[in-house]
Amino acid sequence: MTAADATSKTPQSPGRFRLPDPPQREPDEMTQYDHLFKTGGSHYLAIHLGNPETTLVEADRWIVPHPYFDKSRARRPDLFVAFEVDPAAYEASNGYIISEQGKPPDFAMEVASASTASIDVNEKREEYAAMGILEYWRFDKTGGYHGARLAGDRLVNGRYEPIDVENVEAGILQGYSAALDLHLRWEHGQLGWYDPSTGRHILTYDDQRNLADAEREQRLRAEARVSELEERLRQLNS
Repeated sequence: MTAADATSKTPQSPGRFRLPDPPQREPDEMTQYDHLFKTGGSHYLAIHLGNPETTLVEADRWIVPHPYFDKSRARRPDLFVAFEVDPAAYEASNGYIISEQGKPPDFAMEVASASTASIDVNEKREEYAAMGILEYWRFDKTGGYHGARLAGDRLVNGRYEPIDVENVEAGILQGYSAALDLHLRWEHGQLGWYDPSTGRHILTYDDQRNLADAEREQRLRAEARVSELEERLRQLNS
């Protein structure tokens, strides 16, 4: 979407430029919520990448090259990642200002919807390249909007060149994001993030809970063993 229908009434701190609040999304655009947030995928990604003091894993705020950019041409990706940046400045500016952060985001993604599909594939691809966003990925549950279920581009000499996407097996497509050092998967219509060093999906809520349960069980067994040894020593000394 663009900022053409966003208001400029956002309160500003003295001396600081703030981007306007984004408008409400169209109903069909909730596909980005279904694939990135409802499933916890963006949260898993933020935890996996770590370093919240210098890493942004964000969505639904404007990205502009500088404060004087035509706000009607601003974009807000369904998801973006930026390393070695200032999250506090991002919050204070109500969005990502490239000149303020000193670098473009490293990664952007759009999830297909009927109202934005053509823009995702055409205008946004050109504009994200012009902004210097290192990688631009598109995810489409059916392939009927973007023309491909999973597609990615990497910036080379100021222009996007396609990233190879392979058929892993029936119902699974995969491409490697060098920006994130992760494989992105279209897996039976769902988006997944896979660690190339392990071949496994990055940790999810269930994984974290299972690890916590395993650690708790291990601790209880160790405590029981210590109690058993203490009791045996007490018996020997009695």
